Amino acid sequence: MHTPHPPSQPSNELSRTCSVQLRVRYSECDPMGVAHHANYAPWMEVGRTELLRQSGVSYAKLETEGVFLVIAKMEINYKRPIRYDDVVEVRTTWKGGGRVKIVHEYELWVVEHGGHAMGNIAAAGGADVPVLCATAGTMLACVDGKGVLRGLPGWLVSG
Repeated sequence: MHTPHPPSQPSNELSRTCSVQLRVRYSECDPMGVAHHANYAPWMEVGRTELLRQSGVSYAKLETEGVFLVIAKMEINYKRPIRYDDVVEVRTTWKGGGRVKIVHEYELWVVEHGGHAMGNIAAAGGADVPVLCATAGTMLACVDGKGVLRGLPGWLVSG
Protein backbone atom coordinates (compact mmCIF):
# COMPACT_ATOMS: atom_id res chain seq x y z
CA MET A 1 0.00 0.00 0.00
CA HIS A 2 1.34 3.45 -0.98
CA THR A 3 1.29 6.00 1.83
CA PRO A 4 1.33 9.58 0.55
CA HIS A 5 3.93 11.77 2.15
CA PRO A 6 3.29 15.39 3.11
CA PRO A 7 4.49 18.01 0.63
CA SER A 8 7.99 19.29 1.16
CA GLN A 9 8.36 21.58 4.09
CA PRO A 10 10.82 24.44 4.37
CA SER A 11 14.16 23.67 5.91
CA ASN A 12 13.84 26.80 7.99
CA GLU A 13 11.14 29.35 8.76
CA LEU A 14 9.21 30.52 5.71
CA SER A 15 10.78 33.72 4.39
CA ARG A 16 8.51 36.75 4.21
CA THR A 17 10.71 38.99 2.05
CA CYS A 18 13.18 38.51 -0.77
CA SER A 19 15.19 40.78 -3.01
CA VAL A 20 16.63 39.75 -6.34
CA GLN A 21 18.42 41.80 -9.01
CA LEU A 22 18.00 41.40 -12.77
CA ARG A 23 19.65 43.25 -15.65
CA VAL A 24 17.25 44.34 -18.41
CA ARG A 25 18.15 42.55 -21.63
CA TYR A 26 17.90 44.07 -25.10
CA SER A 27 15.21 41.55 -26.10
CA GLU A 28 12.98 42.82 -23.25
CA CYS A 29 12.83 46.34 -24.69
CA ASP A 30 10.84 48.20 -27.32
CA PRO A 31 12.61 50.15 -30.12
CA MET A 32 13.05 53.12 -27.74
CA GLY A 33 15.04 51.03 -25.26
CA VAL A 34 12.24 50.93 -22.67
CA ALA A 35 11.44 47.59 -21.00
CA HIS A 36 8.11 46.32 -22.33
CA HIS A 37 5.39 46.05 -19.69
CA ALA A 38 4.93 42.33 -20.41
CA ASN A 39 8.32 41.64 -18.78
CA TYR A 40 7.26 42.80 -15.33
CA ALA A 41 5.18 39.65 -14.69
CA PRO A 42 8.13 37.25 -15.32
CA TRP A 43 10.38 39.45 -13.16
CA MET A 44 7.83 39.17 -10.34
CA GLU A 45 7.76 35.39 -10.85
CA VAL A 46 11.52 35.32 -10.29
CA GLY A 47 10.91 37.19 -7.02
CA ARG A 48 8.26 34.68 -5.86
CA THR A 49 10.37 31.70 -6.87
CA GLU A 50 13.41 32.99 -5.02
CA LEU A 51 11.31 33.84 -1.95
CA LEU A 52 10.14 30.23 -1.75
CA ARG A 53 13.62 28.85 -2.56
CA GLN A 54 15.09 31.03 0.22
CA SER A 55 12.94 28.95 2.61
CA GLY A 56 14.38 25.68 1.29
CA VAL A 57 11.54 24.60 -1.04
CA SER A 58 11.37 24.93 -4.81
CA TYR A 59 8.28 25.34 -6.98
CA ALA A 60 9.48 22.31 -8.93
CA LYS A 61 9.39 20.16 -5.78
CA LEU A 62 5.88 21.40 -4.89
CA GLU A 63 4.65 20.54 -8.38
CA THR A 64 6.01 16.99 -8.22
CA GLU A 65 3.83 16.62 -5.11
CA GLY A 66 0.69 17.93 -6.83
CA VAL A 67 0.78 21.48 -5.46
CA PHE A 68 0.47 24.09 -8.22
CA LEU A 69 0.33 27.85 -7.57
CA VAL A 70 -1.40 29.80 -10.34
CA ILE A 71 -1.98 33.53 -10.75
CA ALA A 72 -5.60 34.39 -9.92
CA LYS A 73 -5.12 38.17 -9.78
CA MET A 74 -2.34 40.59 -10.76
CA GLU A 75 -2.11 44.35 -10.56
CA ILE A 76 0.86 46.48 -11.64
CA ASN A 77 1.23 50.23 -11.13
CA TYR A 78 3.86 51.70 -13.44
CA LYS A 79 5.57 54.82 -12.09
CA ARG A 80 8.72 55.31 -14.18
CA PRO A 81 10.19 53.56 -17.22
CA ILE A 82 12.82 50.88 -16.86
CA ARG A 83 15.36 50.86 -19.68
CA TYR A 84 17.81 48.59 -21.45
CA ASP A 85 20.83 47.63 -19.31
CA ASP A 86 19.27 48.94 -16.07
CA VAL A 87 19.61 46.69 -13.03
CA VAL A 88 16.19 46.15 -11.48
CA GLU A 89 15.82 45.03 -7.89
CA VAL A 90 12.58 43.10 -7.42
CA ARG A 91 11.54 43.25 -3.76
CA THR A 92 8.93 40.60 -3.00
CA THR A 93 6.92 40.43 0.22
CA TRP A 94 4.63 37.61 1.30
CA LYS A 95 1.55 39.35 2.72
CA GLY A 96 -0.46 36.32 3.82
CA GLY A 97 -3.41 34.61 2.26
CA GLY A 98 -5.80 31.90 3.29
CA ARG A 99 -6.48 28.21 2.98
CA VAL A 100 -6.10 28.19 -0.83
CA LYS A 101 -4.48 31.53 -1.70
CA ILE A 102 -1.23 33.44 -1.20
CA VAL A 103 -0.86 37.21 -1.57
CA HIS A 104 2.42 38.92 -2.53
CA GLU A 105 3.39 42.56 -2.98
CA TYR A 106 6.30 43.79 -5.09
CA GLU A 107 8.42 46.86 -5.58
CA LEU A 108 10.60 47.18 -8.69
CA TRP A 109 13.52 49.56 -8.18
CA VAL A 110 16.19 50.63 -10.66
CA VAL A 111 19.40 50.36 -8.63
CA GLU A 112 21.84 50.69 -11.51
CA HIS A 113 21.14 52.71 -14.63
CA GLY A 114 22.66 51.67 -17.94
CA GLY A 115 25.69 50.08 -16.36
CA HIS A 116 26.31 52.88 -13.85
CA ALA A 117 25.80 52.34 -10.12
CA MET A 118 23.12 54.73 -8.85
CA GLY A 119 25.64 56.67 -6.76
CA ASN A 120 27.69 57.42 -9.90
CA ILE A 121 25.10 58.41 -12.48
CA ALA A 122 24.50 62.06 -11.62
CA ALA A 123 27.00 62.98 -14.34
CA ALA A 124 24.99 60.86 -16.81
CA GLY A 125 21.88 62.95 -16.09
CA GLY A 126 20.16 60.41 -13.85
CA ALA A 127 18.94 60.38 -10.28
CA ASP A 128 21.52 59.82 -7.56
CA VAL A 129 19.36 57.37 -5.59
CA PRO A 130 17.53 54.13 -6.41
CA VAL A 131 14.27 54.86 -8.25
CA LEU A 132 10.96 53.11 -7.54
CA CYS A 133 9.59 52.27 -10.99
CA ALA A 134 6.61 50.01 -10.23
CA THR A 135 4.56 48.53 -7.43
CA ALA A 136 2.50 45.40 -7.87
CA GLY A 137 0.47 42.68 -6.23
CA THR A 138 -0.52 39.12 -6.99
CA MET A 139 -2.89 36.58 -5.55
CA LEU A 140 -1.98 32.95 -6.20
CA ALA A 141 -4.47 30.12 -5.98
CA CYS A 142 -3.47 26.57 -5.10
CA VAL A 143 -4.72 23.91 -7.51
CA ASP A 144 -4.07 20.24 -8.15
CA GLY A 145 -2.72 18.72 -11.37
CA LYS A 146 -6.17 19.01 -13.01
CA GLY A 147 -6.58 22.68 -12.14
CA VAL A 148 -9.07 22.08 -9.32
CA LEU A 149 -8.73 24.22 -6.20
CA ARG A 150 -7.05 22.43 -3.33
CA GLY A 151 -5.76 23.45 0.07
CA LEU A 152 -2.27 24.76 0.53
CA PRO A 153 0.16 22.66 2.54
CA GLY A 154 -0.25 23.62 6.20
CA TRP A 155 3.23 25.12 6.51
CA LEU A 156 2.47 27.46 3.59
CA VAL A 157 -0.84 28.61 5.09
CA SER A 158 0.70 29.61 8.40
CA GLY A 159 3.74 31.12 6.72
